[in-house]
This record gives sequence, structure tokens and C-alpha cells, in this order.
Amino acid sequence: MLRALIAKIKGGGRPILFLDEVTAALGRTGTHRLGLRSIPIDSIVGTVDRGHGFDGEFRPTTGRVRGRWERIAGATRRGEHFPPIDVYRVGTVHFVEDGHHRVSVARQLGHEVIEARVTEIQTRIPPSEIGLTAASFQR
Repeated sequence: MLRALIAKIKGGGRPILFLDEVTAALGRTGTHRLGLRSIPIDSIVGTVDRGHGFDGEFRPTTGRVRGRWERIAGATRRGEHFPPIDVYRVGTVHFVEDGHHRVSVARQLGHEVIEARVTEIQTRIPPSEIGLTAASFQR
């Protein structure tokens, strides 16, 4: 499991990672709520939900997702505000639990940060030991 995760990280491009795969490979040891934080958009590398409808760059992959994406993008351009997203942090990277569309729109509009409610996950193996860092996924 750990080898497969390392291969995915080092395989090139920007793969989407799944929280359950990462925490299983690294050995989840606990969680800690950090509360509301401003996090870098580029640190968001994965998801909790496999059926989210976005690729590794958080671009919509289906028409169903695209319609909602366009409504959120329009509202964002008009200056409407949205609640913070919910993410899990593993090392320096984040996995979206709620807010995939908001992440996608923010990324497309060139935002550098997004407000998030963050829960940190501690692991037996440090994520940086296998190359799982936000810098590994920089565009």
C-alpha cells in the first residue's frame, strides 16, 4: 500500500489522492481539530469522497458537476461569500471533505488561499518521508 502511494505521488502530473488510501499507508494515529484557517489552494491534493466529480486539478469531470460549478463561479464573481470548506490535513497537504466546487472555482479564478475548517490527522510515518508535501504538487 505504501509503495503504491509513493508511485502515485512520484508518477508525474497531479493525481488526485484519497484520504483513506493515504492514512492507511501512513498509519493513522490520531486527529486534532485546528479550527478555522486560511490554507493555500495548492496544498489541496485530494478528497475524502471518491464520487466527487473532479480531477487532480479540481476541474469538473461531468456535466452534472459543471452546472453547479458555473453557478458558484458566477456567485463568486458577483462577490457573494460562501462558508469555509472542510478539510483534513496530513502533514502539509489537505483533503477536501466538503467544498470541492468552491476549491475548483477558487483555483480557476487564481485565488491563492481559501478559508477552511481544518482537522489534522497524525500518522505513524511522517508524510514528508515519502515525498507527500504541498511542494511536491506545485504547478
